[in-house]
Amino acid sequence: MARTTSNMLPLGTKAPDFKLVNTIDDSLVSLEEAKGIKGTLVMFICNHCPFVIHVNPQLTKLAKDYTSKGINCIAISSNDVDNYPQDSPEKMKQHAIDNDYKFPYLYDQTQEVAKAYNAACTPDFFVFDADLKLVYRGQLDDSRPGNDIELTGSDIRQAFDNLLEGKPVLETQKPSIGCNIKWK
Repeated sequence: MARTTSNMLPLGTKAPDFKLVNTIDDSLVSLEEAKGIKGTLVMFICNHCPFVIHVNPQLTKLAKDYTSKGINCIAISSNDVDNYPQDSPEKMKQHAIDNDYKFPYLYDQTQEVAKAYNAACTPDFFVFDADLKLVYRGQLDDSRPGNDIELTGSDIRQAFDNLLEGKPVLETQKPSIGCNIKWK
């Protein structure tokens, strides 16, 4: 398994806008339409990466736990589907159904959105406040495939809770680790 780390976009960065196809229902979804009232998690994931497969249960749980509190989740796949057909939009739709995603799973065919976010790996996580300013970027938690650390989503959960409670951003933000985005 290749291990690529996040690029750690500077805190305070305004979320780059996008309008992408939601593979679940073929609708066009913009950041403005999908953002949460209190915060937004933009995550770059894919179907086949073992790091994403490992965290999928927690991604679904995060959406279930925080959407009602005003934090919306948005997943984006930017992988090159010509060389990685398992990440095609059709397979993304089935993957979302199989994993009970309660959030849009968007396809970034041109890879422009991933580049705008300076995304590097899957999974790569970006938490924005109500004004779409970056307050957290990095790992979900310390769990990785095979390291026997419980998957809890603790780092993202702490970022969400701090955002909801008006507390300062986490001082320590560790980069996410995963498979590299499959660039064209």
